[in-house]
Amino acid sequence: MSSFHIDILNKVKNGEMSVHDAEVMLKAEPFRDIDFAKVDTHRRLRNGACEVIYGEGKSAEQINGILKELSSAGEKNVLITRLSAEKAEKIPGIRYFKEAKIGVSGENAKASGCGKILVITAGTSDIPVAEEAALTAEFLGNDVKRIYDAGVAGLHRLLHHLDEIMSASVIIAIAGMEGALASVVGGLCDCPVIAVPTSVGYGAAFEGMAALLAMMNSCASGVSVVNIDNGFGAGYLASMINHKPRGDEHLKV
Repeated sequence: MSSFHIDILNKVKNGEMSVHDAEVMLKAEPFRDIDFAKVDTHRRLRNGACEVIYGEGKSAEQINGILKELSSAGEKNVLITRLSAEKAEKIPGIRYFKEAKIGVSGENAKASGCGKILVITAGTSDIPVAEEAALTAEFLGNDVKRIYDAGVAGLHRLLHHLDEIMSASVIIAIAGMEGALASVVGGLCDCPVIAVPTSVGYGAAFEGMAALLAMMNSCASGVSVVNIDNGFGAGYLASMINHKPRGDEHLKV
């Protein structure tokens, strides 16, 4: 919940505002129309996290305009994905991560998840997508561990991290080519696995379609799949899972 909404609730609590007036203000704030965008100021209230800005296709001026509206609505920490270095230079005050093409306005949320999110890539070429996933999860308040270049072409590299795999709360498995990593990881752990196909591979990889179909047909239980190169989607979903109490926490002996 943003400071704007908390301020309204405090005013109601202290008798400075009627319930009716508070209701009117909240209903009037679902979005702000700034011509080129309808900024969703209620996203955190509905979904638990501020609206994320997708930078590709937007100008730096448009991104700055959206940031301004989110800030005025009480959102001080905003994530910008698919942001080019050229645009990032025109957005004051952000931290920019070139490999992941991510910009962060403000600070990451304090790590508060139930456990650790593990991000594993099959190859070094998958790292840009992995960094998008890892940085997204960290921004949303998670402890993230990275294991890169541990694909099935050298299975011993993956098995070297067996303890980390078995103790993770959520695993993001990222691979191009034939996308086999997700099934292997899914067969080694007891936590949800989010598979991310990447567009890495030769001709018959069809820019990630081969990995996507392989992951969707995984024989390992507990594997879900996001879109090709969608590191952001994987990181966001992993954060949601990691902030839900695990089933075994409710068991009393």
